[in-house]
Amino acid sequence: MSAVQELIRNTENGALSFGNHTLSAKAKKEDFKHKGDLYKVKTYNEITKLEKNGLFVYESVPGTSVNDFEETADGIRCLVEGDKDAQITLGLADDSEYEVFVGGNSIGKMKTNLGGKLSLSMELANEGEVELNVKKL
Repeated sequence: MSAVQELIRNTENGALSFGNHTLSAKAKKEDFKHKGDLYKVKTYNEITKLEKNGLFVYESVPGTSVNDFEETADGIRCLVEGDKDAQITLGLADDSEYEVFVGGNSIGKMKTNLGGKLSLSMELANEGEVELNVKKL
């Protein structure tokens, strides 16, 4: 797939795709409507950040391109692509435990902090798209 040229878009399967890790200058798009919510994305090669209704959802350092992003009450599933390995932070339920799968393999159980943030590292360099699946336990 690779970078999302529109910065953020709805996909045919009802998911969301956002981010462009190939941009050298910051770009953003606000007030993007998806399933009754308003999204805001900021992206370029150093960071990608997504907010929903003004609340934190996703951030990667350096920037990434995210395809087929689906958020449910039980977690998040998406495909992540980047030129370099990335530190990813997700906004999930406060003080909850999740099992995290990267590329189909479990990397273990992780607990969110009181603010609901969960941070992980993903090896993305020369990998193409890598599946990220975070499931609430």
